Amino acid sequence: MMKKFLVYSLGAFYIIAGINHFFSPEFYLEIMPDYLPFHELLNVTSGLVEITLGSLVLYERMRKLASYGIILLLLAIYPANINMLLTALDGKDYGVPIWALYARLPFQFLFIYWAWLVRDFKWTEEPT
Repeated sequence: MMKKFLVYSLGAFYIIAGINHFFSPEFYLEIMPDYLPFHELLNVTSGLVEITLGSLVLYERMRKLASYGIILLLLAIYPANINMLLTALDGKDYGVPIWALYARLPFQFLFIYWAWLVRDFKWTEEPT
């Protein structure tokens, strides 16, 4: 039962997060580092990737690949989280307390662990 909860909640988390890129693009565009080009394209791409990986993790045959994809995505977007903290320290107001931006950084690694944890989950155990 816990396996299903972890898999379904992981899938839902990324599907909802991906959809949010289209409903609240300004949030994502605002936290992107200036050195990255094509912010709008990156926002759309990351939203589509999140929706795709969140959907694929629900399928046992695709779960391992999707889990690794989520891990790579989390590593790829980590600089945006750091950028958000640094620009907030420089005075930009995101409407989020500084302590929360610090606390967010280690949470990325919990999300990585979550994806790692479910990568091999199978709904039924194979006979021995």
